[in-house]
Formats: sequence, C-alpha cells, structure tokens
Amino acid sequence: MIKKALLAAASFAAIVAAQPAAAEDLKDFRIGILGGENEADRLRNFQCMTEQLPEALGVEKVSLFPAADYDGVIQGLLGGTLDYAELGASGYAKIYLDNPEAVEPILTTIQTDGSTGYHSVMVARKDSGIASLADMKGKKLGFADPDSTSGYLVPSVTLPKDIGMPVGEFFSETGFGGGHEQLVLEVLKGTFDAGTTWASGVGDFNDGYTSGNLRKMVDKGLVKMDDLVELWKSPLIPNGPIVVRSSMDADMKTKFKAFMMALPEKDPACFSAIQGGDYKGYTEVNPEFYEAIIAARKAKIGS
Repeated sequence: MIKKALLAAASFAAIVAAQPAAAEDLKDFRIGILGGENEADRLRNFQCMTEQLPEALGVEKVSLFPAADYDGVIQGLLGGTLDYAELGASGYAKIYLDNPEAVEPILTTIQTDGSTGYHSVMVARKDSGIASLADMKGKKLGFADPDSTSGYLVPSVTLPKDIGMPVGEFFSETGFGGGHEQLVLEVLKGTFDAGTTWASGVGDFNDGYTSGNLRKMVDKGLVKMDDLVELWKSPLIPNGPIVVRSSMDADMKTKFKAFMMALPEKDPACFSAIQGGDYKGYTEVNPEFYEAIIAARKAKIGS
C-alpha cells in the first residue's frame, strides 16, 4: 500500500500544473501533505485516509501528494489541484492573502487540555552549554520553514520582545533547516546552536510533550529528549486548519467534514497518525479564527 502512495507522490509536480477537475466529476480526492518530515513517514501516516475516504466520499480513489516544503502544498491549493490539506496558521494566511476564496478552513484540533493552540519552542543540545535564551546571544539560530507558523513567523515576531532587540542583532546568524524534523536533526549535528519547532506545550518536555514535532521524533526513535534543552516557548498559537478547496461540491464538503469529525472515535490510530500525537478531537473554525496570524503575516512577510 505504501508503494501505491509513493507512486502517487511521484506525480505531485504534474498535478500542481494540471487543471482541477470539475467538482461534480471528482473521482480522485487529492490530499496535500506538508513537507518537513521524512516522506515515507508522511505517506505511511496518511495511508489510512486512502483506505477509508473512497467509501465515505463516494470517489474512486484518494491520492497523496507530499510536497518537498510547505509552499508546494500552498501552491497546489491556490491552483485548485488539491482538495484537502492540513496547514499551519501561517500557511493558511499566505493562501488567504493571495486569494481568500481559494480554500475554506473547516476544522482544527483540540489539545488534550481542551485548548485549540500550540507553541513554538526553541531547543538546543543539552551538552552545548546553552541553557537559556540569554545564552543564545551571538549564536546561530535555525528556523524550520519560511511558511511555518511556529518555525518562523511567530518566533520572528515575538522573540524581539523577549530579547530586547531585533532578531538580526541578537543572533550572529539565522537560517532555515528545511522543515521541522530536519531542523532538529541539524541542531543535534551542530549546524545551528538552537532551532525553533512546534509542540503542544501540554505534558512534559522530557516526553516531547503530548504532540508536535518533538513527540513525533521521539516516537520514531530519531531523538532522545535527554539530549535537548528547551530555551524558550512562545505564546499560544492557533492550531492550524484543515482546509478544503472552496470550489468543491457542497455535498462532498459535508461528507468529508462528517468523516473527519467522526475519525477520533472511529479510528483513533488513524487520527493520531495524521495529527502527530495525542489530541481530543476536532472543532469547527472559520477565517476569523486566524485573523491575528493573517495580520502578523501581512505585516512581517506580506503574502
């Protein structure tokens, strides 16, 4: 089954360039998967969707399209060649600022403590001698991806308040790690002195929290939390949205939303796999839920 998904992934570039099918003729439901994690793992996590959605939606098949980075999925959604994706708030803001009618945010996750937000966290190697944010002055900081909310937008906006000066003046250098998973690996390798990634902020840091990139890396055996130290945590960030193509048939949207709402109880393993950790379930959202992030992105980056 993974091989079939890999074959679908190989045609990502082609589908981004293709014209979207008319909604009433939709036979292949196309899922965009953000970059930042090993491709085989992303395909494996979403495999359950390819098995269950055809019957639920009445389509012939479901195809997975894992992009190399965040922008690959964003462009697919803007072009109408993807039907559903799970985005960070900043990625959604980028789409909204380009074309507010391209996608509809319909759901977001609920953390185990009932909140609908998460955090950006800055981590460093425990044996680096860096134990606090102040220790990072004059050091090299890594961000995850230019379109990541927690990996770039939020830290770039909120860190100056905590360090008392612009990011470019406090750190000797900044750069991008090529996604959340790769960023943490680069921190462990010493490419960056510290890096920003995402975590629920719920539970114990020593476990990688209840969900987020650190937790996924712990579960996959890629990192031991004993090797890391947390230097900084952002204010709460709105959980990213599940979005669907706005031009999709209304009945298809209703069926898809119902499937997703039922998923946490119907198939907890699938729900946990696609979300990357422990969550309570989903709740409805609309564009207004992301107004602050849209404004922050517009002010900091533009579209």
